[in-house]
Amino acid sequence: MPVNMVDISSKDVILREATAYGEIKLKKETLSLVAQGKIAKGDVFTVAQIAGINAAKKTAELLPLCHPLPITKVDVQLGLKEGSIYARATVKATAKTGVEMEALTAVSVALLTVWDMVKQYEKDDRGQYPSTAITSIIVERKTKGELK
Repeated sequence: MPVNMVDISSKDVILREATAYGEIKLKKETLSLVAQGKIAKGDVFTVAQIAGINAAKKTAELLPLCHPLPITKVDVQLGLKEGSIYARATVKATAKTGVEMEALTAVSVALLTVWDMVKQYEKDDRGQYPSTAITSIIVERKTKGELK
C-alpha cells in the first residue's frame, strides 16, 4: 500500500486553532517538591513549557506525514492538580490544514519533559515507575475560520 501525504493543494488558507490537554500522574511527594521549586533539574514548568513550544514547531519533523505549517502562536500552560500535573497547549496557524497534531505534540513533549525532570523522585527501590503515568491526552477543541 502506498504512503502519501494528504493533498491539501486545493484547500483555502484560513485561521486554524487547536487546544490539546494531558496529565502526568506523580507521587504526592514529587508534586510537593515541584510546588516548592525543589526539583534538582530546575523549574519544571518553565522547562516543560519551552519544550512543548519547541515540539509544536517541530511536529512535521517528528510525524512523517504531517505538513509543515506556518505556526503563528503556541501557548503551553502547566499546572498542579490533585495527584498530577496537567499540560494544555493551544496552537494557531493560518494554513490549509489543522494544527491539532501540533497541539498534541506540544502536550506530549511537555509531559515527557516533566517526567524526565522528576524521574529521580518517582523511581521505586528497583528503579521502576509504578505510579508515574501520562494520561488523558486529548484534543479539547479545534476551530477553523476565514481570514479577516
